[in-house]
Amino acid sequence: MSNAMNYKGYSARVEYDDDDGIFTGRLAGIRDGVGFHADTVGGLREAFHEAVEDYLETCAKIGKDPQRAYSGQMMCPS
Repeated sequence: MSNAMNYKGYSARVEYDDDDGIFTGRLAGIRDGVGFHADTVGGLREAFHEAVEDYLETCAKIGKDPQRAYSGQMMCPS
């Protein structure tokens, strides 16, 4: 069992909040705070996709490059 989701190169950490009866998630590996929640697994997947799309659209609107999680790959100068 995994507590992570992936979409368009973004990963999210997912937890279940038993007090509120909801699943919560946050995009992982970036400094921008992007969170989402839902009360079903299907709803959580949809909310995650919407959060990523909203993040990308917002970055485009304000002229900011969206952050990407560090991949561990080194870029070599040409």
